[in-house]
Amino acid sequence: MNTVKGSIVKAVAGREKNGFFVVLSCDSMFAYIADGKRRKIEKPKKKKLIHISPTGTVIEGSIKTNPQIRKILSDFRKSEG
Repeated sequence: MNTVKGSIVKAVAGREKNGFFVVLSCDSMFAYIADGKRRKIEKPKKKKLIHISPTGTVIEGSIKTNPQIRKILSDFRKSEG
């Protein structure tokens, strides 16, 4: 699984199942993800890499605010159909 900082992922397990998130940071076992609403930048969700699925979309530039994450994810959902 190739999960990198700034990528959009889909949760495949847990309470967040089927939700889309942005990866804020990642190590060998966990990804720290946020959606700007329930999971904010200030306190991201720590999720095992096996419980997320990469969508193949990587965000260019830096992510600094929760409204920015919400806008990115909203645009992504619209483009997915």
